[in-house]
Amino acid sequence: METTLPWVVRELPPPGSLDLWLLRVSDVPAGILDEAVLDATERQRAAALMHAADRTRFTAAHVALRRLLGTYLGLRPEEIHFGRDTCPCCGGPHGRPTVLGAGRELFFSLSHRGDLALVGTAVAPIGVDVDLVSDQTATAELASMLHVDEQAELDALEPELRPRALARLWTRKEAYLKGLGSGLGRDPSLDYVGSGGPQGPYPPSGWTLLDVPVDRGYAAAVAVRGELNVTAPTVSRLSVLDVVEYTTELSGLELPSGPDVVRTPHDALQTARTPP
Repeated sequence: METTLPWVVRELPPPGSLDLWLLRVSDVPAGILDEAVLDATERQRAAALMHAADRTRFTAAHVALRRLLGTYLGLRPEEIHFGRDTCPCCGGPHGRPTVLGAGRELFFSLSHRGDLALVGTAVAPIGVDVDLVSDQTATAELASMLHVDEQAELDALEPELRPRALARLWTRKEAYLKGLGSGLGRDPSLDYVGSGGPQGPYPPSGWTLLDVPVDRGYAAAVAVRGELNVTAPTVSRLSVLDVVEYTTELSGLELPSGPDVVRTPHDALQTARTPP
């Protein structure tokens, strides 16, 4: 029986490369997200969030993830079943997320905060993180969890420079820990990832660690195991078309525009639905 895919299949990122996708949640009008593709666990997690903005961000991020993974793996978004690798720290079943039964090996990572959701994909273990630049009070609290050398380098900065530096540093650290598969189950003070300055991160052995350009007021980073053939990652921007119901009437919506906006998935949907 022939299966009609929601999008055409996308090629996997070649070894030594990665794909990064950014969604601005404020681009998506409320009430038209394709929630039907989520599984029961995702819906329960969304419903448990107290604030409507958090529920919208969570839902939009997970719909985008499923849509993107479907293009790489040749699956409909609702056919994707997630699992977990074993944790490298304790051996428990809560390590790096995986797609069960996928015919192609693809590593992926999702992060969402504030108005942004970031997805990274590669054929090697990958982790991404995006975060808001916090105020100085929050900076002081978070800095106590860092490597001693990172703490010393932050303390040496002028107070007004510390929030931005910490946001860079923390996203680098979380991206690495997510790529490792431990998350914050591994003590974040164990690994040195740089001063948080704009000159670039200091990657742990065997990993590539890069800052990711995102919106003002945010910091983001990606970590990939092995070497990459890029020094400055390119981010493709998703649009409202990538997270809404396919039956939603889109006429009249103000869609984001610009060279970084990716409309291929929606265009491919029309192609995939047209019989040969």
